[in-house]
Amino acid sequence: MLIRLLQNVQAAADSTEVAATVETFTRELAEGNLRWEQVVSQLITWALDAGKHILIAAVVYLVGRYIIKLANYLVARFLERREVEVSVQTFVKSFLDIVLQVLLIVSVVGALGINTSSFAALLASFGVAVGMALSGNLQNFAGGIIILFLKPYKVGDWIEAQGVQGSVQAIQIFHTILKTLDGKEVYVPNGMMSSGSITNYTHTPTRMTEWTIGIEYGEDVERARQVVFRLLAADERVLKEPAATVWLKELNSSSVDLVVRAWVSNPDYWAVMFDVRERIYEAFNTEGIGFPFPQVTVHTGK
Repeated sequence: MLIRLLQNVQAAADSTEVAATVETFTRELAEGNLRWEQVVSQLITWALDAGKHILIAAVVYLVGRYIIKLANYLVARFLERREVEVSVQTFVKSFLDIVLQVLLIVSVVGALGINTSSFAALLASFGVAVGMALSGNLQNFAGGIIILFLKPYKVGDWIEAQGVQGSVQAIQIFHTILKTLDGKEVYVPNGMMSSGSITNYTHTPTRMTEWTIGIEYGEDVERARQVVFRLLAADERVLKEPAATVWLKELNSSSVDLVVRAWVSNPDYWAVMFDVRERIYEAFNTEGIGFPFPQVTVHTGK
């Protein structure tokens, strides 16, 4: 068993001198020319040599981690001083970190005494296999490049894509991170973002708000319309142009539905949406305009 183990060690050794030593030691051990004291002494020598490589590898790893953090910090400062878009900053930092991590792994493997040229060839073959298996991630990487060049959105924009609506937090090497209204972070693959439809609510300075208000049958539609117009005119956040509109939208089974449309600045959209709805409710109650509720009229015959 020990002889087979030593033969495996010989096959894995990258140094000619070490290989010769292992071959000689294995042959003498098989022929019975070595004592166990010599075997133990040789094993201790190999252990010390392996410990030296492990210690060097540990130092390389620690120093490499420090250099990676320093490089990431310097690149981030450089991009900030150049006032590069945040979208590009997050993508470049993510890509740089992955490249440096791979280089660190290669350096640590070399410090362990493994032939890095063979390891590089193995890594290249492994990369091809992984690339074929992870073709979706390569598509996401290409999608990230397309997003950065075409700029359908950037960090800070409020968008809707792939059934998710939220604020863009970061554009990473493989994913775009969206933060929804309820505080959830959603990671959407860049490949889907670059090939699917995207609604960007931030690109335009104004946005239309819409409310559907139901009133009871028999209420004066024109009076309800004037109450709404007064509320909108009193709100400075509602733009005068384009002018607000109030139309009778539908005659439902239990209500007469009015649709109210008004234009506001993009940052005011959500505040106006909720405030005006509440003010319409209060104003209609004050004016005695009734809100409907589901009801059924039953006629009985005698």
